[in-house]
Formats: sequence, structure tokens, C-alpha cells
Amino acid sequence: MKSRQTWLIALGVFLIGANLRLPITMIPPLLAPLAQAGLLPHALAGLMTTIPLAMFAVASPAIGRLGAKHGVGKVILLAAVALVAGAALRLVPSAWGLLGGTALVGVGITGGNVLLPALIKQEFPQHIAVMTTMYTVAMGLIASLGTGTSGRLAATIGVTKTMALLGGGTIVALVVWLLVMPQLQRQVPSAGVSRLRLTNQSLAWLIALFFGLQSLLYYSLLTWLPTIWQNAGFAAVHAGSLATLFQLFSMPLTLVTPSVAERKHGLAIIVAIASGGFALGLLGILWGPMVFWFQAAMAIIAGAASGAAFSICIVFFQKKTTTAAATASLSGMAQAGGYLLAAVGPVSFSWLAAAIAWPGVLWLCVALSLLMGLCGWQIIHQPAITI
Repeated sequence: MKSRQTWLIALGVFLIGANLRLPITMIPPLLAPLAQAGLLPHALAGLMTTIPLAMFAVASPAIGRLGAKHGVGKVILLAAVALVAGAALRLVPSAWGLLGGTALVGVGITGGNVLLPALIKQEFPQHIAVMTTMYTVAMGLIASLGTGTSGRLAATIGVTKTMALLGGGTIVALVVWLLVMPQLQRQVPSAGVSRLRLTNQSLAWLIALFFGLQSLLYYSLLTWLPTIWQNAGFAAVHAGSLATLFQLFSMPLTLVTPSVAERKHGLAIIVAIASGGFALGLLGILWGPMVFWFQAAMAIIAGAASGAAFSICIVFFQKKTTTAAATASLSGMAQAGGYLLAAVGPVSFSWLAAAIAWPGVLWLCVALSLLMGLCGWQIIHQPAITI
């Protein structure tokens, strides 16, 4: 493959990755402006973040099977089309346009979530760590920028123009992916990886459980940590700053995890960081002094653990399968269950807090962190799925 063609595929992977969280993370700062503009009732605001997670859970298995059967490149192209269509529909001045567009965006994001690991395995078998790092860092970095800038942009140019501007990246990704398609390796159509055969694999279930636990912990803690810190006596602005540290410090471990995983004992090291970091950070929040510098350290530790946990899931999809088709199907199966837990986790944690108070919820999270580590240890020591 010529160098120019390789770089074109890499650019396509980067741009798809950059649009896998931005359409979600740019929305929370826009909820108030949308309500003020009469475009979205307060009663429906929560659906703007719940709908994408629900779509991840519903669509992931089907997308995994489609990628295995028809080729991951073709299905990613359809996902890019869905992203553009969803971003455009969001600009229709009505609540149903916003919600319908968000559902389409959720389908498009699911395509990239499930199939980019498989595409990298297919197109860059000698550079899996580098390419995985590139797209996961793009995903997290652009998502953080979207959260930080969307509210300010809305105050300057209006909420509709802000969504149009931030949604414009989906058009760029689609155009580039159209150019990428002729450069992809030809994949012989197959019947896909049988769902029954995959669900009969204990390793597939372990990876699905690991992905589900890290999703549940990340999205639930991201939702409720500000409330927990405020209940402990922090002002709202300080609690928000601590939550921002939790989100931002997932980036360093996202950056290094794929490379560390290639080294001897690398998988075990990352699993220990993910499980131990969550547990240590949560224990610090439970038992540590409620002073900003200490809680900031706990937020950073837990955030780093979340980055390691997500990235090692992508590595598991790639290392624990022998073909791109199997990677796509395993990714779809694991992400379906994982994002279902992520969608119900924040609501469930709220109910639990009413029953056992927030310290009890944090103890439950510590136990889930240790269970995640046990799953990871079992995954490391099982051979790859060969179907």
C-alpha cells in the first residue's frame, strides 16, 4: 500500500474517532440554551444523553454482525452517513428533530465504537497500538473540547449555529471516508461470526462483563460525583472542578495503554491500574479528608483508572480474537451489554442512594472495581477466540 493511501486511511480513522463522543458531550452545556429558545422542554432534556447510550446497547450486536458479514469499511461508511443525517436533523427547530437526530447520531456513533477496533486490526496489523491510541485520544480530546466550548459558543452565536458548527466535523469525516473506501483491503464477504457460537465462549462473556463494569462505573460516577462532593461540603463550583479533573485525567492512560499492553505483563499492569485506581480513588473519597487538594488527587486517580479501563477493553477486542470479523462481533456483543448498564446505571445509583446513602453506593463501586479486576485477570489468561 502506498504511503499516501495509508495516511488517508489513518486520517479517516482519526476523523471518525473524533466524532464518537463530541455529539454527546457538547449537549449538556446546551440544554439550558435549548430550553430558553423553546426548542426542548426541560422534561425531555435528560433524553438527549440517555438516547445515545440506549442506541449503543440496542444497535451494537447488529452492527457487529453487519461488519463481520459485509466488511467493516462499508458499515463504517453507513455510520458516517448516519452521523451527518443526525447532526442535520438536530437543526430542525423542534424537540422531535433534536431527539430524532440524537437517535441517528447514536446509531452512527455505535458504528464507529464497534467497528474501528476491527478495522484497525484489518488495515494496520503491525501498528495496532499506535492506531488505537490515535483514535481513542482523538475521541477523548475532541469530546472534552466540545464540553468546554459549546456553552460559550451558544452564548456568542446562538445554540442552533453552535450545533451546526460542532456537527460540521461529521461532514468532513464522511467526505474523507468516501475517499478511504477504495483504499481499504478487500474483504471476502462471509456469513459472519455466529452469535450462538460467540455467546458459547466464556471469554466473550468475561470481556462483555469487563466492558459493562467499566461503563457502569464511568458513566455513573461522572453523573453523581459532583453531587457526592457537594453533599460532603464542597461548593458547587469546586465539585464541578473535581468532576472535570476526573474526566480530563482519563486522557494520559488512554494515550499509553495500547503501547503498554504490547509489553511483557503489560495487560496485567493495565488491569491492575484500572481496578486498583478505581478502588483507591473511591476509598479516598470515602475515608480521606474533604479538602480540595486531596479530593483532586482522588479524582485524578479514579479518572486515570477510567481511561485505562476503557482502553484495555479495545485491546481485548483486538488481542483476544484472531480475525477482524471476530473482533467486530465480539465488540458488538460486549458493547451492547456494557452500554445497557451505562444507560441504567445513573438512575439505579440514584435509587440506591435514597436507600443506603452515597457512602453505601461508593462501597458498592469499590466492590465492582475489584470484580472488574478479577474479570480482567481471567481474560488475560485465556486463549484468543478462534471462531
